[in-house]
Amino acid sequence: MKDNVIYEKSKAFSLRILNLNKYLREEKNENILSKQILRSGTSIGANVREANVAMSKAEFVAKQNIALKEAAETEYWLELLYESQYISESQFNSIYADCNEINRLLTSIIKSSNSNRG
Repeated sequence: MKDNVIYEKSKAFSLRILNLNKYLREEKNENILSKQILRSGTSIGANVREANVAMSKAEFVAKQNIALKEAAETEYWLELLYESQYISESQFNSIYADCNEINRLLTSIIKSSNSNRG
């Protein structure tokens, strides 16, 4: 798994989300949105990991699709955190860019996997 770009990026993103959750709880005393983003943001990597041990191409694509949905949900929570001023513009821009990159990678993986079916 060391050479798997999406796995490495989604795992690193999960660690960023864990740190964001800690920051929100400890520094901002925010417990609702922090739980939501913790769940969706770490679920991306978990589903990518599960996809890598899928028993079929269809299962692989399904898990990648779930990861993509979780990435989209995470983008939403990030937008809310920024717009409600829980995170700064620089914090938002940095982590949102990472989430967006994961989103693009997952979209590419899914399209490629679907076009290679047969």
